[in-house]
Amino acid sequence: MTRNSNVIESFKGLVGNKNVITNKWGKEPFITGWRYGKGEALAVVKPGTLLEMWQVLKVCVKNDVSVIMQAANTGLTGGSTPFGNDYDRPVVIINTLRITSIHLIKNAEQIIALPGSSLYDLENILKPLNKEPHSVIGSTSIGASIVGGVCNNSGGSLVHRGPAYTQYALYGRVNSEGELELINELGLNLGSSPEEILNNLENKNYSSSDFEASDKLGSDDKYAEIVRGVEEDTPSRFNADKRLLYGASGSAGKVAVFAVRLDTYPAPKKSKVFYIGSNNADVFWKIRRDILKNFKALPRLGDYLHRDCYDAAKKYSKDTFLVIEKLGTNFLPTLFEFKRTVDIVAEKFRFLPEKFSDKLMQFLSHFWPNHLPKKMEAFRNQYEHHWIIEMTDEGIQEAETYFNDFFKHNEGDFFMCSSKEGKKAMLHRYVSASAIGRYQALNNKNIGKMMSLDIAFPRNEKKWLETLPKDIDDKIELKFYYGHLFCHVFHHNYILKKGVDSKKLKEELLALYDQRNAEYPAEHNTGHEYVAKPVLTKFYKTLDPTNFFNPGVGRTSKLKNWK
Repeated sequence: MTRNSNVIESFKGLVGNKNVITNKWGKEPFITGWRYGKGEALAVVKPGTLLEMWQVLKVCVKNDVSVIMQAANTGLTGGSTPFGNDYDRPVVIINTLRITSIHLIKNAEQIIALPGSSLYDLENILKPLNKEPHSVIGSTSIGASIVGGVCNNSGGSLVHRGPAYTQYALYGRVNSEGELELINELGLNLGSSPEEILNNLENKNYSSSDFEASDKLGSDDKYAEIVRGVEEDTPSRFNADKRLLYGASGSAGKVAVFAVRLDTYPAPKKSKVFYIGSNNADVFWKIRRDILKNFKALPRLGDYLHRDCYDAAKKYSKDTFLVIEKLGTNFLPTLFEFKRTVDIVAEKFRFLPEKFSDKLMQFLSHFWPNHLPKKMEAFRNQYEHHWIIEMTDEGIQEAETYFNDFFKHNEGDFFMCSSKEGKKAMLHRYVSASAIGRYQALNNKNIGKMMSLDIAFPRNEKKWLETLPKDIDDKIELKFYYGHLFCHVFHHNYILKKGVDSKKLKEELLALYDQRNAEYPAEHNTGHEYVAKPVLTKFYKTLDPTNFFNPGVGRTSKLKNWK
């Protein structure tokens, strides 16, 4: 029996045969990124308990097998899958989605989340308590994990909360001697040995007296002040911000996180979505400054959508919109399993086209009537720029008074959404991220590559809407722009013209952003798409001195000991 065979048998003995995936088609959804990246893995292992996860890690360390930790695999830069096949050791994916427990602690002022738990589940657990998690929408729609958000300092849309962050975590790391060790920074006395700690945590075998007195943070307590600094020449949030690199936070999979402890927030008593339209980008610049500088209440969210992106999402993300609206995010895994099955079957029959599932779903979506509210459609026809702003409690009247006065003297208009209109507006914005992938899948024979960039502009940047030099613009077929306008974090999605060198063009674009003092990536983390800035590389090497976990992330070395 070969070493690899022995390793796989060891996994099966720990988690059961059905939770060790080694066949090509079974591994496909785990080795392929949501939108970017793919590589080979020896196996996908799905532990069902924290102790099983620890034991699987021990087998990997003993046999010199590198590990990629994965939960929902919803990242956009390929950071939770292998990338290529040029690793110097076998790669094993440990998928944590079977370990989903969430513990309410401190009278629900905080929670402890195990590695496979989702934001969607957390939101539902807290709702009856009139509480909210650190992130409410956006990633929630696609089932993203709580731990994944912390590991990537994911920013999301909430203007007053900022990136997912905590100084409380329980994680495994491989030290410089090549030994697996468990680091308990949860502020909770759970015992001494790793096995005791993990069992006690999972079984909730602890009491209020086991919590240690601590002044550590369970969230970013400075962001609301930072985002208001509209005169500052630095971005409000970005992945290489050393202020938010701590243990599991920002770790990008360089440790194995068993649990994180996070703050919760009081839910607003009421909220209202304002839908803003204008044909002048400077109008939005004025509104942003006025609100961040002068409003007593910060908006809950404020997401921008260009008309071209609005149109693309309406056409190419319609099926995803309808699935989430009608069936909820819990149905998404079933949908994606259906897509994979269809594509696998299609590959066996040459007469069926490539990306058959996308083409089938796009065809079926044509039979459903227009899913967007009439008021939104009227604004689409009238305005190039769209901004969805949600205000809560006292901020609602403050915003209504402001907008009524503002648009007496400035180009553009607004309307206040009904509850149904508000939900549709926000969902339309969030499914827009999938439009570019569908467009590329349907038209790949006639167009070039797809490129998505995640940019944080300085807080004082006036020219937030991109205007590209002609020599670069001429290489791009289509541009889809959306983002978080208050935070000055934008997502630039491009379809390149056929034959354009995407690597070279990307370097040209990033050079332009460097000249403008922008940071990238802003919230999607480096994955395998971006080169990690020195502060991130140093952090990765400190956490993972032998390069055992997620080798190659941030375009760093894939080799053992960072060779």
